[in-house]
Amino acid sequence: MFAIGENKPSWPTTLRAAAASGSVASVLSTIVLVAAGRCETGHPAAATNATSQWIWGKRATQRDRPTLRYTATGYTIHHLASIFWAALFERCFGWRAKSLAVEHMIGGSAAVATVAAVVDFRLTPERFTPGFEHRLSKKSLVAVYAAFAAGLAVTALSRR
Repeated sequence: MFAIGENKPSWPTTLRAAAASGSVASVLSTIVLVAAGRCETGHPAAATNATSQWIWGKRATQRDRPTLRYTATGYTIHHLASIFWAALFERCFGWRAKSLAVEHMIGGSAAVATVAAVVDFRLTPERFTPGFEHRLSKKSLVAVYAAFAAGLAVTALSRR
């Protein structure tokens, strides 16, 4: 996967790149969360609110209206988790954005989003899942993770 002589960037450099790509991925996936929440529940904040179950417990998954308590907490958790997964992407693929073919960069972002989804829904205790799976259809969940992957790829490719 890596050519001899290629040096990965330092962790601080990786984390700076992850803050950028994770932020874009967070915003794009949140746009999908808001749109899907509005279509499927009638409430744009419902899916984002559900993520605040990490702090507020199961009752957060039933909150519909935007509030600082549920919506801001849910978005903050989603944003930080996006940066976490972006660090994996940046460490494996992002730093090679100039040398990897576009399809490899897109594949790498899709791979990281798939790993994130598997960990989120299969390996994580219920309290620490994203929460929005309680409010959205599986089709919408796929769209959320696809938007996340797109955010990673677009940010990395913009470095060319």
